[in-house]
Amino acid sequence: PMMAHTSWRVGGRAALFFEPADVADLADFLSALPAQTPLFWLGLGSNVLVRDGGIDGVVIATHPGLGGLHRSGPGRVQAQAGVPCAKLARLCERERLADGAFFAGIPGTLGGAMGMNAGAFGGETWTQVSRVETIDRQGERRWRPASEFQAGYRHVVMPAAEEWFITGEWAFDPAVGPNGHTHIRELLARRAATQPLGLPSCGSVFRNPPGDHAARLIEFVGLKGARIGDAQVSPKHANFIINLGHARAADIERLIVQIQEQVRTECGVD
Repeated sequence: PMMAHTSWRVGGRAALFFEPADVADLADFLSALPAQTPLFWLGLGSNVLVRDGGIDGVVIATHPGLGGLHRSGPGRVQAQAGVPCAKLARLCERERLADGAFFAGIPGTLGGAMGMNAGAFGGETWTQVSRVETIDRQGERRWRPASEFQAGYRHVVMPAAEEWFITGEWAFDPAVGPNGHTHIRELLARRAATQPLGLPSCGSVFRNPPGDHAARLIEFVGLKGARIGDAQVSPKHANFIINLGHARAADIERLIVQIQEQVRTECGVD
């Protein structure tokens, strides 16, 4: 069941669940798949809601098989899609690349972070990306410069359909920011103080609208702490929906819809 592979701890079964041993194994698998097979990519299972009926298709889990991480030059780091963002942050800490510290606040893997331009503490994934390696349905791999992609707020426009990130290279500035260890510790302390880290969640549920914060809007309409079944809007941070123990995906989805409708009605924000 996908509930074992998602941070919300909900979700039915996948038709097929594949964990590649490495990129070559992934390429062989993709090249052998029928062309119309639905594909779903999974890292650590954050920022995703799998319905109770499961997934009618193939789930490809990039973690831990696509876990390569190394320095590729002065200030440069290459990391594969299955590397947890926190692991990249720790490498940046060791190498005193302090402008990579914000990755400590992203709960998923770098594949998902590249796919949506994830961010935390004012930093965004694509700010320091220099190039990426992608793979397509035929298992063909290619390196592309960052200039071929359009990265915006929690959104990335790909230059080609049905290509997926398998590696990224970041060019960090060793001179930027305070001591890496101190900075990461401060960021993690801030995260622990403001987010419900002890209970299953997907991370932040809603994107912030321009000039405002989703959490403020949810609290404004009185839904902080609202509950359907065992799905609850976190009393600690209103942009988190937590699983109190036995939530179903349907409970979470109903709560999401309720929030969307109430914020739209009372605040005029979609």
